[in-house]
Amino acid sequence: MNDFPWLTTIILFPLIASAVIPFLPDADGKGRTIRWYALVIGLIDFVLIIYAFSTQYDLSVSGLQLQESYDWIPQIGLRWSVGADGLSMPLILLTGFITTLATLAAWPVTLKPRLFYFLILAMYGGQIAVFAVQDMLVFFLAWELELIPVYLLLAIWGGKKRQYAATKFILYTALSSLFILVAALAMAFYGDTVSFDMHTLAMKDYALGFQLLVYAGFLVSYGVKLPIIPLHTWLPDAHGEATAPVHMLLAGILLKMGGYALIRMNVEMLPGAHAKFAPVLVVLGVVNIVYAAFTSYAQRNLKRKIAYSSISHMGFVLIGIASFTSLGMSGAVLQMVSHGLIGASLFFLVGATYDRTHTLILEEMGGVGQQMKKIFAMFTTCSLASLALPGMSGFVAELMVFIGFATSDAYSLTFRLIIVILAAVGVILTPIYLLSMLREIFYGPENKELVSHEKLIDAEPREVFIIACLLVPIIGIGLYPKVLTQIYDATTYQLVTRIRGVVPTLVNVQERPIGSLFISAPPATTAPALKSNPLD
Repeated sequence: MNDFPWLTTIILFPLIASAVIPFLPDADGKGRTIRWYALVIGLIDFVLIIYAFSTQYDLSVSGLQLQESYDWIPQIGLRWSVGADGLSMPLILLTGFITTLATLAAWPVTLKPRLFYFLILAMYGGQIAVFAVQDMLVFFLAWELELIPVYLLLAIWGGKKRQYAATKFILYTALSSLFILVAALAMAFYGDTVSFDMHTLAMKDYALGFQLLVYAGFLVSYGVKLPIIPLHTWLPDAHGEATAPVHMLLAGILLKMGGYALIRMNVEMLPGAHAKFAPVLVVLGVVNIVYAAFTSYAQRNLKRKIAYSSISHMGFVLIGIASFTSLGMSGAVLQMVSHGLIGASLFFLVGATYDRTHTLILEEMGGVGQQMKKIFAMFTTCSLASLALPGMSGFVAELMVFIGFATSDAYSLTFRLIIVILAAVGVILTPIYLLSMLREIFYGPENKELVSHEKLIDAEPREVFIIACLLVPIIGIGLYPKVLTQIYDATTYQLVTRIRGVVPTLVNVQERPIGSLFISAPPATTAPALKSNPLD
């Protein structure tokens, strides 16, 4: 069973299954058979992911596992090469989980159901491929694969300004993706050997100037997807027009592709440049946290308010990546998973609320808590998770980033103090704008016109089930974070050891005691000494 191509099967299964959708019967034209088919395919693929992880993945190994490599186009050195380690496996699990729930969230979709579910399943395979492929050209192809599905999902099923939002999304992401291709080609042809294999590329001895140029190109491309301010403006527009299942995919998975790629490419493959760019990432992270928090507070559109909240929370990922501590890096990965769960839950509830009130303007809501008690309870719980209430995953992730950065000896005490204070401002603003949002939606005097003209039906069992599924890991990780951090402890520890080695003042510095509160001690198989292949 160890020789079974698990990752290839997990990637290709939803892609191949999506090709069957045009041939499925649809007697009433509302897609009842099609949606059940898509849900079953999503569940099967998620079960495959869980089975491969539980039976084939060794938590104590820091390098790639579940590796497969096949010649694809040997004339240009292109190989189908996949594998999973501590950075990719949590996000592969997250992708399977969120996409399956998004398929269930799409139950009310009746417009062009064949195309809709075809695109959902195509994205499923493409997004897992982004986290698993180990060839730069194939990574670029997988990165591009999700552009057209998201564009169509926005342009066809979006709101009134869907064409504008979809066009803005495709322009930002497609143009920025060119930096990936140019940087990948430059790295492949650098030196005496030509290769697109990530292992080989990471072992090359790049000049520092070359590293800085490539790092900057990657940062622009991945910064759009994360998103990093000022490359963020496509996201509020996309979220403002998207439907609930598309919201879940955007917030739950798409943004995480940017964070993952920053760690995989910029940090892991270009450590010298990362040592120079790290302070820039920290500053950009603080700008994300504070600017987006203030902007979210000022928004009167519910979707755009949550969209800017997402941008703010992703700022902690940048700070954790640039912390030069294993605790900070661990917090960054945990924040990506945590935000994927919390963001998906909030945007799903935004969609459920809009389906009933038919408005996104906060002034037009008010007092609907009495009519929608279940939605009120779920919205409140998920908002508390987003504002990092202790006992929820967001609290643990942000605390790890704060402590990891505050105890880092890569920066002066003054710089660390300024950054922590500024980031704390964003943390303080988060409960202010989220709790005021809840007050305007559910409390206060009823909007008589809304209540009299709209039948405000409370949450149905399907919606309660989706939120319950999301809250289980949110609370579980919050109470016992090791259930997730043990997946990537070995990988992040080795990665931080590698990048600290390029900063002379950080060599042989031990910062594990505080980190041991959240993450386990480095396994015996993960000694600080680097292997010949830095990615193994």
